[in-house]
Order: sequence, then structure tokens, then C-alpha cells
Amino acid sequence: MDTEPKIHVILFYKFTEIDNPESFVESHMDFCKSESLLGKILVAKEGINGSLSGSKTQIEKYKSHLTSQEQFSDIVFKEETSTFSPFKKMIVRVKKEIIRMDRELDLKKTGRYISPEELLELYESGEDFIMLDTRNNYESHVGKFKDALTPDIENFRDFPDALKAFEDKKHRKIVTYCTGGIRCEKATAYMIEQGFTDVYQLRDGIINFCQQYPDTIWEGKCFVFDQRLISDVDPEGGTISKCVWCDEPTDRYINCKNPLCDDLIVMCENCGSINRGCCSEECVESYERAIRIRSRERQGYKYKQNGEL
Repeated sequence: MDTEPKIHVILFYKFTEIDNPESFVESHMDFCKSESLLGKILVAKEGINGSLSGSKTQIEKYKSHLTSQEQFSDIVFKEETSTFSPFKKMIVRVKKEIIRMDRELDLKKTGRYISPEELLELYESGEDFIMLDTRNNYESHVGKFKDALTPDIENFRDFPDALKAFEDKKHRKIVTYCTGGIRCEKATAYMIEQGFTDVYQLRDGIINFCQQYPDTIWEGKCFVFDQRLISDVDPEGGTISKCVWCDEPTDRYINCKNPLCDDLIVMCENCGSINRGCCSEECVESYERAIRIRSRERQGYKYKQNGEL
């Protein structure tokens, strides 16, 4: 019996001027729907950023469609396989930026590319350099490159503020990385604008590196922005994150079941079962209280104005 994954998932981006994003979105959506693709694509005057899922045939048709347009002829696709589709619908949307930083930048002046092979050689050489994660804190919490610095940011637009901590390192060799490359592109453009002089970006990101050099310098798993949440890009990467309750190693990410919290948390299955999928005793209490209220409401009971039962 064939047990191979049937779903192909691609991640891609390119900074290139799109004159009429609205028109581009309309025609692009028509094509994606005609091929029954699922995913999310953001389009702005500065370019395109997307992730799609479908059968191998569907994905190949999309790749051919996009690369047939001259400005996207050299776009790079990062590809994985999955046992299920990580998307429920197809979204193609116009945005002000394809990756938000709220800064006007010269994207023709970015950090120099460093290939996966060159990065591995750099680690092995013993040369002094800084490996800088440009992703959000909940992403680096479950996976990162060996000895990487991981700024505590919740959104990419917080990167400029986080960079202030590196003011005394403007002339150090700094290699940036992210999932697929798009955040490094914009981050290094900002760094160069701020006077950093020796800046690099990992070409095509984490996924590409781990596919070429598994079981080397990557630690943990890779967070992805779809229903999978976690991609096991390197089966030998191990687990570096711990359960919020028992402190045991796990890379199981869920949202806290308390709707007033909804934080993204790392929690093992056992603690999730014991604590109703909540991240703290306060959230367990709030969640159970909400359940009691809904139960009483369904039964036609009234409860006190302050919600006490």
C-alpha cells in the first residue's frame, strides 16, 4: 500500500514591482480556483508572498503559470510534502506590504546571500560571527540554528526595535535567517540602512537548508504559518521546547482553550488532557467557568449579573 504523502506544499516570495496589485489578485485568484488550489497569497506593489497546497500535478501547474510571467521567471519555490492539506480555503489578497515592517526600504540594497553549503562551512571554520534569527519568539522557541541569537519579538514589525540591542555590533559579521527568506531580505535592507556593514542572509531559508543538510546545525522543529504549525524539516533536529506545565520536552503547539487567552503554547498531550488544553490554572478556571455558564444557559437557568454560579 502506498503510504507516501499526497499533498505538496510550496512556500515562495519575490520582491518585484507589481503595477496593479488589484488586477493581479483578481486574475491570480481565478487561476488558483480553476485548479482547486488551497492556500494564501499576499500581493503588494513590492511583490508576492505565498504558500499553497495541492497535488503534485496542481502544484506543478501553478509553478508553470507563475514562472511564465517574466518578472517571476526566476522565483524560487520551497517545497514540502504533507499527509493532509494545511489550508482550508484559497485566499489571494492585496496588502500594503507582503511582509509587514512599516518602513520604506530600498530592497535593492540587502544583505549578501550565503548558501546552505557556505553557512555550514562557516560554522565548521570556527570564524567569529553572529547567527541572527529574524523570526518571532514563538518560532525560535521550537527550533533554531546552533548558537543563534533569538530576539524576543512577537511580530516582524518589532524587529527594528529589537535591533537596537545590536548597536555595538554594527561591524561584526552577521548572518540572518528565517523560514523561507523573505524576512531576512527586508531585515537586512533595514540593517544596512542603519549602518551595519557585514550583513548576510541565508539563501532560501531554513526549509531549504534542512533539506540539503539534515542532522547538522539545525536544532528542533520549524514553525510554519498553516494548520500544521510545526514542520519536521529535520527529523534528527530533536526537540528543544518544553511543556508549559510539566517542563518535559515536546514540540506540540496549540492555542490555549480559554478564549480570553488564546495564546499559542507548547503543551504535551498528557498535560493538555489534564488541564483542558489551558496554559495556566487561571485559564483552566476561566475556561471551566465559561463552560458552566453555557451549560446553565442551555438549560434555561439564570445566573448572577457578575457571572458567579
